[in-house]
This record gives sequence, structure tokens and C-alpha cells, in this order.
Amino acid sequence: MKFIATISIALATVGLVSSVPVESNKMLRIPVTRNPDFTFQDAAAKARARYSPHHLVARWNTNTTGGVVIVKNQQQDSAYYGTVQLGTPPQNLTVDFDTGSSDFWVASTDCKTCKDGRPIYDPTKSSTYQKDGRKWTITYEDNSSSSGYTGYDTLTLAGKKINHQLVELATQVSSQFQKLNTLSGLLGLAFDTIATVKGTVTPMDNLIQQKLITHPVFGVYLGKNGKNGEYIFGGYDQAHIKGNLTTVPVDTTHGVWEINVSSLSAGSKPVTSTPFNAILDTGTSILVATNTIATEIGNAYSAKLDSQSGLYTVSCNAASSLPALTFKIGSGTFEVPSDSLIFYQDKASNTCYLALQNAGSDNQLPFVILGDTFLKNNYVIFDAGATPKVQIAASQ
Repeated sequence: MKFIATISIALATVGLVSSVPVESNKMLRIPVTRNPDFTFQDAAAKARARYSPHHLVARWNTNTTGGVVIVKNQQQDSAYYGTVQLGTPPQNLTVDFDTGSSDFWVASTDCKTCKDGRPIYDPTKSSTYQKDGRKWTITYEDNSSSSGYTGYDTLTLAGKKINHQLVELATQVSSQFQKLNTLSGLLGLAFDTIATVKGTVTPMDNLIQQKLITHPVFGVYLGKNGKNGEYIFGGYDQAHIKGNLTTVPVDTTHGVWEINVSSLSAGSKPVTSTPFNAILDTGTSILVATNTIATEIGNAYSAKLDSQSGLYTVSCNAASSLPALTFKIGSGTFEVPSDSLIFYQDKASNTCYLALQNAGSDNQLPFVILGDTFLKNNYVIFDAGATPKVQIAASQ
């Protein structure tokens, strides 16, 4: 399943861009909202499982208001979703926007396990629907899955109509997805090389090819401390940016938004000066690192490893005094402040879980995952142009 890092934990009590600000009518703003169905356990349980050498995937969020999509913030920054429309007349669907995957799939009326209150797509009620009929299956490392057949329809994204968009219609979803009955599916924002269905043209690629946006970029702002966020397609919003933008090249080898981090520190204390690759993933709630890097970060905070979950813990008494975790990326430095380092508090045991998980016993993670913990503190402009890159700045 592609919803954020998941940690099966048992609790005792429980992208050089000339980026453009929002001004043109060819920019799409999509709000994102909190996902009420998402819990701490869900978020933690999926972090490691999300990426393996065999299957790299991610997720998204969308809503529609003439250029910007608002995404709703769920479970205190653990997950976000927004609304898109599919078909003619348009049917409202709630999706996760995911920079770590490339598939666009939704629950359909042919899905017997999806009829539990979530918005469902009915292709028979759309005059623009065309059946394609190819079968698809996605299985994630945590054994969550979805499967079905393919079709084409009109996707309305922030008021702009994308014609003939490939959509994967789910006829079956696993129990993990059934639990998240707020969501209709997932909309991937990574590169088409990792799409499940051969020949996929992603929604972002279609926005560019159909000239619905002038610039091949999208800006991502994730709300912090329960606030909603937004996706802007074709530009970005300067109002959410604090300081200067740093341009960073992207390595597309794994089909995702992969960058190089030159060093890492906890306050004034160096954590590692050995460069490593990381991905910017809106589909993961927390930070997930190789075992070596996770151990170095944990030691810098005098944190203990919870071996069952792979999360690191500190006493809640010490939580407020934790120094910021600082990443040196390109010519800039970017922080995860102390208030974002704590992912969950178990008040009964005075145990605070850091927003940090290791790769697990097989240590097969090919990169560090910079999930929502990083992205809610730093604005990112993703450039899907001929030479992919990102621009990053602290968010406000």
C-alpha cells in the first residue's frame, strides 16, 4: 500500500529552474487535507516497506480551485489527501498525491471490497470513459495490494481537464487499503519509468503535453501542526517560501526524485560527513534511513532503538530540548526543527518516538527517504523538464 511509512508496532497502551510564482492562469493549485483515517501505527508501519530494490513507488494529493489544489492534513501531519474529478460529468474522488510513485489508480464500482463509504468511481456514468482492459496488480513490501483493469477518461485537476488520462480501476484492494475508507486511491508524481502499466503517460506529463501548464513544474507545500497544504501545478507560491531557493540536480535512476545530501548534523554536532542519496517523498510520513545512518542519527540524540518497529525513542522530558536535524544539500542547509522530530508520544510510559526509522534487518533501502517530516518544513519545487531538478527553500 502506498500511504506512508508503516511500522507494525505494538504499544503498551495502545527539483536550474526558472520557477514561476502563482500568477498565470496555467497554474493549478490543489489543496491537501488531513486524512482522518490515518494513525501513528499506520504511518510507522509502512516506511520501510515502501521501497525495496524490486518495487519503487510513491503517492499524491489533489483538490480543485482554478490552479491550486488544497491538500488536507491528517492525523497531525501523518498523511495528506486532496480531491480530483474523473469522468463526464465529473465524479469527486479523494487521492493521495505521491512523489514516490507513478500510478494513478482509484477504487471502482467493480470493487466489492471498496464499498465502505469512500468515494468510488463509476465508469458507466461517464460519457468520456473508454475501456482499455489491461490487467494490473500492485503489491507492496508490506503485502498490501490493489489490482484491476485499465481505462481512459477525463481527469479534472484544479479545474483543468486532462483528456484521455490512463486510470487504473481497482476491482480489489487489500485490508490495509480498506481501512483508509476516506481515500479513493493514489495519484503518482514520480517518473513514468516505474509505472506499473507499460506506456503510462502520467497526469503531470499530460498536463505538459496538453499545454495545460506553461512550466513543467509543481510546487509542494505541506501544512504543519495540523494545517492544510497545497500543490501548485505549473508554478509555485512565493508566500510559502522563506529565504532563497537552492537548485539541486535529480538522479532519475530509480524513477523517483532522488538527490544528494552532502552532510548531516544534529545542532552543532556532526552526524555524518559522508554524502548519501535521498528521495523527496510526499508518500512517506517520516524519515527512513539505512541502518548505518539511522544509528548515527539516533546516537546524536541519545535515542534508543525500538527493535520491533525500527523507530528511535527518547524520554518525553528531553523532547523539547532536541536540536534541529540539519541537511546540507547543494549550496543550502535545510532543517527539521525539534518540534517535528517527535512523531508520537506515548504519555503512559513518557516515551516519545522520533520521526526516524531504520531500514530493518535486510538493510536493503537504496536511499534515505525524506518524507513529510522534512517536506512540511521545506518548500520544494519539482521540475520535470528535460533535465529534472528540484528547488528547495525553508517553508513558512
